[in-house]
Amino acid sequence: MNFILKDSSIAALVKNTLKEDIENGDITTRNIFSKGKLAIAEVIAREPMILCGLDIFQAVFKKLAPDVKFSSKKFKDGDEVGVEETIIMVECDVVSLLEGERSALNILQWLSGIATMTNKYVKKAKPTKILDTRKTTPGLRVFEKYAVICGGGNNHRFGLYDQVLIKDNHIEVAGSITKAVKLIKDKIPKDNIIEVEVKTMEEVEEALDNNVDIIMLDNMNIEIMKQAINKINGKAKIEISGGVTYESLAEISKIGADFISIGALTHSAAAVDISMNITPK
Repeated sequence: MNFILKDSSIAALVKNTLKEDIENGDITTRNIFSKGKLAIAEVIAREPMILCGLDIFQAVFKKLAPDVKFSSKKFKDGDEVGVEETIIMVECDVVSLLEGERSALNILQWLSGIATMTNKYVKKAKPTKILDTRKTTPGLRVFEKYAVICGGGNNHRFGLYDQVLIKDNHIEVAGSITKAVKLIKDKIPKDNIIEVEVKTMEEVEEALDNNVDIIMLDNMNIEIMKQAINKINGKAKIEISGGVTYESLAEISKIGADFISIGALTHSAAAVDISMNITPK
């Protein structure tokens, strides 16, 4: 896995998350315990999962308690964790543990949920590659795309700036696939990848006539997809998108596409169940 989150991105997420939850301090915890009282937290997986977000989880407690200690760290992001396995132990003052508990768990459960769902789709779709989309939580895309990688998936575009993708609205306003592709090719370097979204066999043929690199088959039924793939016949890479469910994935993955993009990986993944048990030292 060669996706590395920037320290600055992690620091910004931790800062914003803690400010949102703690603000000026936990009025319950700070009126029960003194800052110096030490405690140990055991973080436990309550269901099978692909772990993601462990470094960010630790960064939460490092921000609150610079002298925090972590132990039993046998897992890393991307690892499978079984039911009731201890993910990590955290030792610091009890105020920091209780103030950081929810923020740290929210991050770990959220990202591990995306990684776990992605891994299920990846296993079912093999050998077809699973891609994510731009349907991400605003401001948090880099973390969600990182989680997809941890789950064994692949990233599509990070934004509108890193790959050409001519979609239906571009085609509608430009007048045709041909016109849109020509306008693009006149202005970008020749080695830039051009992908075009198509919805009909006529559009497939037009995309082929324009020698695009990737053809996205959008919201087609399985029979039309098969016709399109036969027509394309290796002249372009093929991405299937729209309406793909976990139940339909096995059939769709066998028809010869190169990629299947799944928006649900980042907009509909459920958080996994992780708990933190705190005991005094």
